[in-house]
Parts: sequence; structure tokens; C-alpha cells
Amino acid sequence: MQIYLDYSATTPTRVEAIASMEKVLTQQWGNPSSLHEWGQRAAIVLEEARMKVSLFINALTPDSIIFTSGGTESNNLAIMGVTRLYSTPQHIIISSVEHSAITETVRMLELWGWQITRLPVDSKGRVNPEDLQAALQKNTVLISIIYGQSEVGTLQPIEELGLIARRAKILFHTDAVQVAGRLPIDVQQLPVDLLSLSSHKIYGPQGTGALYIRPSIELIPLFGGGGQEMRLCSGTQALPAIAGFGVAAELASYEISTETPRLIQLRNRLFSLLADENTLIATGDMVHRLPHHASFCLRQTHVNLTARTLVRELNLAGIGISAGAACNSGKLSPSSVLLAMGYTEESALGAIRITLGRDSTELDIDWTAFVIKQVLSRIKLVGLLSANN
Repeated sequence: MQIYLDYSATTPTRVEAIASMEKVLTQQWGNPSSLHEWGQRAAIVLEEARMKVSLFINALTPDSIIFTSGGTESNNLAIMGVTRLYSTPQHIIISSVEHSAITETVRMLELWGWQITRLPVDSKGRVNPEDLQAALQKNTVLISIIYGQSEVGTLQPIEELGLIARRAKILFHTDAVQVAGRLPIDVQQLPVDLLSLSSHKIYGPQGTGALYIRPSIELIPLFGGGGQEMRLCSGTQALPAIAGFGVAAELASYEISTETPRLIQLRNRLFSLLADENTLIATGDMVHRLPHHASFCLRQTHVNLTARTLVRELNLAGIGISAGAACNSGKLSPSSVLLAMGYTEESALGAIRITLGRDSTELDIDWTAFVIKQVLSRIKLVGLLSANN
């Protein structure tokens, strides 16, 4: 029995997206920038995908969608695209629980003289809007706050934070990679100027994503070239992947009204089944939470138990979960997100994440909870026996 429960890391590419990619690869493989028939067929595919992604987030115009190589490039284009507008360093505000695509980018800016404010979060991982208001400065040019936190599942009060930025006439960016396809996104209602998306988080192919840019917002590109993607992301577009992304976005729009409540029910079932396991401490906000996301840290007793140990044991049982963030799960270091939330280094080494998706069933949840309890019981028993010898 194989159970995949790491949908926040990546999702399997759905068959409809694969079919669209195969059609592009075999029939519509031209360069969208070419003027001949082959190029124009490809250009139609590109713009159809752009339309589908724009409708997915209710963007006013398809031209506000810039295709990138994924969420990391989208985040970098948002941050660096704004900062390159300035000849001297200014001030940026982020949260202390951002994805590394944001934290590492602003770390480089900090080395170049930019002033960075990292807003604190509470024990559930939420930013207090009053802290954002207090952090504003005359030279603040950008605020970037993650929408849904990938490690602990906490949703930020993006509407309230975005309104603070809008009243102050400061650009506001949000990394919505984990939220897209799981909760509705309407950029005409949401007070954001820039918003990052990733194809492979919504059952599209890996290798492409998008940055939404509100009309009239100016950015400087990351690199020079032929001027594709409104002159912001030069290079021949990855057309097959973009076509698959468009199909995945279109289908996610249709399915979200039924899939979101189903995921919430499964997520709550998992929390309930594991509530009596005293080795596990639920992390993140239980109310303001991604629908598909359950996360815990391991309570440290006399048994030396790490998240990686539990992940490996579950993998042997045919169940795939993640230790903290998938991007960092190869490193034996405490979760910076849990540290920002006030957890000790010892507890932050025990962060695990279980994320659900389209193929997840009640049987999967029940079996996973059972196996987790069995594995933890066995590890604790072995630890006790070792301690007594």
C-alpha cells in the first residue's frame, strides 16, 4: 500500500495537463515569437494558457500574468524587480516565516545595504497587522508576506496587511504558491500588487509558474534577452509546461468548491485521530489554516527522536510525508519557522508535515494515523529498553 501525503512539496501532474503537453510537443511545438504558421500556432497555445491562469485568480487582464520557471523565480522577480527601480538602498518588510525564496533574496539585498525588517509572528505563526503598521518607514518600498505557510499551514491576514500597504502607497507582494488551488484567489478583491504562483502545486508540471503584476506596476527584469513575457522574463517560453499549467489552473477553478471542503474534512480527521498521541504537538493556526495541511513537532522525552527518523520509518511503511519544509528536509537543522514561532531548537528539529491532495481518502488518513502511532510506540519502546540496559 503506497500513500503519498506530501502534496505541499509537489503534486502529481494530472492526465489532462499531460495530454495538453503531449499535443504541444507533437503538434504545436513552434517558437511563440516566430511570425510563421508554426510560431503562430504556438503563440495561440501560450495566450490561451495565460488567459486560463488569469481567470484562475480573476486578474483583470491576461497581460498581468508573467510566466516564469516556478515559484522561486516569481518571488525573485517580485523582490528584485522592485528593488532594481532604486539607485540607492531602501527599506523592505517581510515576515519571519517566509519561504527561502524570499528570505535568501532579501539576505542578498541586506548585504548590498538594503534595510530589512522581519516581522515577528505569534505562537501560531501569524503576523499581527499592528506590527506591520508600526514597521512602516518613509523609505519602505515593498512589503512581502507569505499567504499560506508551507511548513505549519498558517494563513496570514493578507487582506488586512494588504490594506495597510495600500493606504501607505507601498507595493505589496504575497507568495500564494500553497494557497492557489486550495482556496479561491481573487486579485481584484485582494489588495495585492504582486502574487506568486507555481504550476506543480496545482497538479500541473514542474518547471513553470507565474507572477501576477497589477496593471501599472513597473518592474525591472532579472536578466536581459529577447524581451519575452512583456520584457520581464526573456527566453523562449517552456510552452509544453505552460500549456499544462493552464489546463491545471482551469480545472482547479472548477473543482475548488468541492475539493476544498473535502480536504478540510480529511485534515480535521487526521488531527482528531492523532489528538491522543502525546508525542505529537500540533503546530500552526488551527482556524486560519491551509485546507490540506496538518503539521506537528515531536515532543522530546528521554528518547532521541527526530523528524527525519519518523519520515524514514513511514517511508518504509509506504507512506510519504515531509520533515519540515521539503526544500530543507535534506538538512539536519531546526526549522527556522518554528524557531520564529517560539519553539526550542530541540522541538524545531522534530517538525513534520502531512499534506493531502486529490487522491487522498479516508482510508489513507486512518491507515496513516495508525502507522504513525505504531511507529512512535516502537521507537519509544526501543529507547526505553536501551536506556535500561
